[in-house]
Amino acid sequence: MERGLARRSVSVGNVSIGERERELVGEVLRTMRLTYGPLTRRFERAFARAHERRVAIFMNSGTSALQVAVDALRLKHGWRPGDEVLVPALTFVASSNVVIQNGLRPVFVEIDPLYYELDPSAIEARITPRTRAIMPVHLFGQPCDMDPIMDVAKAHGLAVVEDSCETMFVRYKGRVTGSWGDASCFSTYVAHLLATGVGGFATTDDPDLAVRMKSLANHGRDAVYLSIDDDRLEDAGFFDVVDRRFRFVDVGYSYRATEFEAAIGLAQLERWESALAARRERADRLTQRLRRHEELLQLPAVRPGTEHAFMMYPIVVRHPLRRDDLVHHLEARGIETRPLMPLLSQPAYLRMFGDLRPGYPVATAVEERGFYVGCHPDLSLDDIDYVCETIDDLLLAHASRRAVGVP
Repeated sequence: MERGLARRSVSVGNVSIGERERELVGEVLRTMRLTYGPLTRRFERAFARAHERRVAIFMNSGTSALQVAVDALRLKHGWRPGDEVLVPALTFVASSNVVIQNGLRPVFVEIDPLYYELDPSAIEARITPRTRAIMPVHLFGQPCDMDPIMDVAKAHGLAVVEDSCETMFVRYKGRVTGSWGDASCFSTYVAHLLATGVGGFATTDDPDLAVRMKSLANHGRDAVYLSIDDDRLEDAGFFDVVDRRFRFVDVGYSYRATEFEAAIGLAQLERWESALAARRERADRLTQRLRRHEELLQLPAVRPGTEHAFMMYPIVVRHPLRRDDLVHHLEARGIETRPLMPLLSQPAYLRMFGDLRPGYPVATAVEERGFYVGCHPDLSLDDIDYVCETIDDLLLAHASRRAVGVP
């Protein structure tokens, strides 16, 4: 790989902290209320409204939200160790890790070759008598093809956990992402669509499931006492809390976030529309500039009737171009990249399941040939042009070599 060529830095993600964030963090410092409090409650209500859910529970990561959602459904329905959850064969490793950590078995489902998400037509073949749930993962900022997924889930009596950690606010056939599943989970980690540093949401319309998820995120504590504000009851109600506030009804986790994260999230929630518009503008510019190379690059497609938030900009390299040649060319010039969510090739999974890749040719091809670059609002349009010019340089040189018969 060439070294020392970087002229600038173009990151895959970033977080912007403005005056509104500083104002709300200052409010936390002034009140000295650091644990679950008024800002977190406001953040939860606003996020639930934005995603057309009755309840949103803020915790310390999207992975924690997934862990709690799967565990709550496991407890509610009495799933047994080794019961199965269908997970796409291409996703961030946390999606399937939480299944394993709950004593369940992930069963992988092939992905769609154009949108890189769970292929609805491949689900039925993976269902067994032990299948209990489907986890569609809304990757890269675009919702899955949810109508046929929900049809299969309903026909087989399966729960649905939406992993929407990379996708917020956008719609599929008029319905907002995260509004289908028994539970839906989102991430507010650094460089996500809302970035609070650490953080995530579990959302649901099921009030009983909401109570159980919130309890599990608080060590499995009796739901009568999930916040220090629950002490502020009158008369007999107060003593009921006193008697039960150190009672734990399930084996839970310490997945709580603080008022600091909620303060940052509330500020960012106020401007999500302009942030998404900026991402789309940068993604559109990348597509327009790179379309000339479609013989060698598969650019991201937007499914008809579906919106895209473009948390990142995915690219799949076509033969005979090699993905690593392009990735190394970009990285040497200061343009940060990431692989497209490899899963089945992870060392931990190869040890656990063996090599499953021959059974998933689409996911394997995307693993081997896919990567993404950034398109976040803090990149200037000049940065985007620099990415395109850098790709132009390599691909035009590649075309020249091929024209004279040089591999």
